Amino acid sequence: MKIIKLKLKKKFKYKKKVIIKNLILNIFIGIHNFERKKKQRVRFNIEINTDPNLKPNNKDLSTILNYEMVINNIKAQVKKQHHELLEDLAENIFKIIFQNRIVKKVNLKIEKLDIIKNSESVGIDFSKKRI
Repeated sequence: MKIIKLKLKKKFKYKKKVIIKNLILNIFIGIHNFERKKKQRVRFNIEINTDPNLKPNNKDLSTILNYEMVINNIKAQVKKQHHELLEDLAENIFKIIFQNRIVKKVNLKIEKLDIIKNSESVGIDFSKKRI
């Protein structure tokens, strides 16, 4: 008896990412007294990996991540609360983004643009993944 191996069709592996690049907001942030009184320019760069197996459907918007909603939620968060640390702000942004069940991983970079002379920016670069 001869065994015949069937070749399966190759499948694709997808990686889906929503990008919010160079979002600049004027916000209250920092531990110093002068930072509590004057808003600072802060730049956000966010990469959001979503479920690669979920097929986008324009009749069912729960199959996509609405970047406008993410931005509006971040704006609302920074408006309602003074954050002393960039790290605290990052955790609150992670909470906002991970509310959407299709989100798998978030890379978040937050930079203060005008706080240190002779420097373009200072900030943090965090990554968080759903397990």
